[in-house]
Amino acid sequence: MEQTYQYAWIIPFVPLPVTMLIGVGLLLFPTATKNLRRMWAFPSILLLSLVMIFATNLSIQQINSSSIYQYVWSWTLDNDFSLEFGYLIDGLTSIMAMLITTVGILVLIYSDNYMVHDQGYLRFFAYMSFFSTSMLGLVTSSNLIQIYLFWELVGMCSYLLIGFWFTRPSAANACQKAFVTNRVGDFGLLLGILGFYWITGSFEFGDLFEILNNLIYNNEVNSPFVTLCAALLFTGAVAKSAQFPLHVWLPDAMEGPTPISALIHAATMVAAGIFLVARLLPLFIVIPYIMNFISLIGIITLLLGATLALAQKDIKRGLAYSTMSQLGYMMLALGMGSYRSALFHLITHAYSKALLFLGSGSVIHSMETIVGYSPDKSQNMVLMGGLAKHVPITKKSFLLGTLSLCGIPPLACFWSKDEILNETWLYSPIFAIIAWATAGLTAFYMFRIYLLTFEGHLNINFQNYSGNQNTPLYSISLWGKGCSTRINKSFRLLRITNNKTFFSFSKKTYQSNENVRKKNEGRPFINIVFFDNKKSYSYPYESENSMLFPLLVLVLFTLFVGSLGISFNQEGSDLDILSKWLALSINLFNQKSKDSTDWYEFFKDAIFSVSIAYLGIFLASFLYKPIYSSFKNFDLINLFVKTGAKRNHWDKIISRLYDWSYNRAYIDLFYTAFFTGSIRGLAQLTHFFDRRVIDGITNGFGVMSFFVGECIKYVGGGRISSYLFFYFSCVSIFLIIYSFQFFDIPFAFLIQ
Repeated sequence: MEQTYQYAWIIPFVPLPVTMLIGVGLLLFPTATKNLRRMWAFPSILLLSLVMIFATNLSIQQINSSSIYQYVWSWTLDNDFSLEFGYLIDGLTSIMAMLITTVGILVLIYSDNYMVHDQGYLRFFAYMSFFSTSMLGLVTSSNLIQIYLFWELVGMCSYLLIGFWFTRPSAANACQKAFVTNRVGDFGLLLGILGFYWITGSFEFGDLFEILNNLIYNNEVNSPFVTLCAALLFTGAVAKSAQFPLHVWLPDAMEGPTPISALIHAATMVAAGIFLVARLLPLFIVIPYIMNFISLIGIITLLLGATLALAQKDIKRGLAYSTMSQLGYMMLALGMGSYRSALFHLITHAYSKALLFLGSGSVIHSMETIVGYSPDKSQNMVLMGGLAKHVPITKKSFLLGTLSLCGIPPLACFWSKDEILNETWLYSPIFAIIAWATAGLTAFYMFRIYLLTFEGHLNINFQNYSGNQNTPLYSISLWGKGCSTRINKSFRLLRITNNKTFFSFSKKTYQSNENVRKKNEGRPFINIVFFDNKKSYSYPYESENSMLFPLLVLVLFTLFVGSLGISFNQEGSDLDILSKWLALSINLFNQKSKDSTDWYEFFKDAIFSVSIAYLGIFLASFLYKPIYSSFKNFDLINLFVKTGAKRNHWDKIISRLYDWSYNRAYIDLFYTAFFTGSIRGLAQLTHFFDRRVIDGITNGFGVMSFFVGECIKYVGGGRISSYLFFYFSCVSIFLIIYSFQFFDIPFAFLIQ
């Protein structure tokens, strides 16, 4: 066992050779490297699999015999300053390593087919391998400086992956927005690290916790300053885990490829903030008010994320706000001091949300097979519907992930979320009411996403409508400026005869193109005509097996990973697996380990949470599940319009709430007006000062020199008699003044 821990330092560096070899190959042998690009997926998956095996071995040892292993070596050594690098292996490290490697492997397998036609295929795998290295280095770090270095590398990889399709303006803006927002948190993190080094004189976790605890116990430290430094440390976690108010980058980060969203925006990068707070919880727990501040940020984030997800039409942005809300649950649990519950929900949510993101990627991949379907349309749930019969495996896996996130037993997220909800009652009844209500909202918006995507009838370019139909297509810019466009299309389905589909626009009727039918290998398709321009569209179809395999594996995780937190020993002699995994950390926080489950108490507590979830599902089914073939409820506003109800007081309230949710609570607009406007105003003022004052003084001296030169040039006429006259005149004036001073004759005499 000791030998296993000694070689744990290789964990972060195993995936790194793939990045280096791809870079060297593209630099020295670009043609050969690009021709053999599919081969690079294999070493990426293989090396990360080796890390997973190593991490699994460490996790088993942590469960069987909880221990902490730390190894450090000096990098710089001085009388007054010492900096050490090393690695730390404990329950938290092994849990994060397992999440990163298992989800990472499945995402890489999925990406091999998803990105196969992309010109940046090699660049994608190089970025992903380097991200795995950075994230593994972060979770194995033994001190704050090392964490900060890998923290910045993770941010750099996030910037590269979000802006992977950098030729698209939306992707370029999204990665810049994520970079700038995270720099705000990272600057606070750096200030906090330096502040605690000034207080304790150490970056090492163990020394930092012990010294600070002694200083606070003996009242030898400035309490407000310590609280400020702790809040600055927490700022880094707020930005990285998309907590309010630095959450604005997360929905725009969905501009990157969907596998990136499944990895870094569901299971790893956004979990880095939760990991940081969990790692530093012994520090936060002894500082007054900071734990209350963490729980307050968590409760605001989970409620805000759920409400903003209610009206989103982009499937990935809806899941992004769901991620934000679930991260709020984890932060709330950490703020309450519930270390075990937070990490339990981190595990269950990671697998369920990775399943949902990869499922959405399968849907998007299928929608993009429609000829002429642009990326913005392939992610718009308004243009989906009826996909269940076309993508049955994706539909079933997505449904299981949805039920898990809703908190339906016995799926994974039920066990962890129910534990957090029950502990919230003991902490604050107000927070508990908000958390339980948010659980109902979670069920509502998740089933809204599912129903709009898979149920009803296929809604490719409004083919389910007859007559003149006004369908609103809303779009919002990356920086919060909203706009809306209305598109009027009118066509009707004439008849379906002998598997031949006819559509009519105006007075012309066109038959489907047989060549397109053969090209699509017999898959059904439709033919739609706009303004006499005939375009052929293929129906969406199920993704390839290499993309479905990760979905099926994640389904198994979603079904059974919740058992980690369940103890079936009725005598209570044994703890559940998760409590054994985190035994040392739980004892460190003086928490009571979770004994065997009292099923009577468990079912009594679970009835209310499950009832709330089913209520949300029922409301979503009532409002969004189509009843007739020609009726589809896109949102609450359209429900009033289509049923012919008059706009009354409640309709106006719902409309405003809908606009508030869809426009992201106008937070982006506020940031644009307040921060961006203020910075631009300051820049314009600085520009004015530079041009008018600084340059004005310099230019003024130049103009003055020119003016004096112009005046002097007229004095020199070139005549010697003039020069002599001017000379004797000046000398005479000088002699007169001198003589008056020499004989003490006052100048007032001349006036008299």
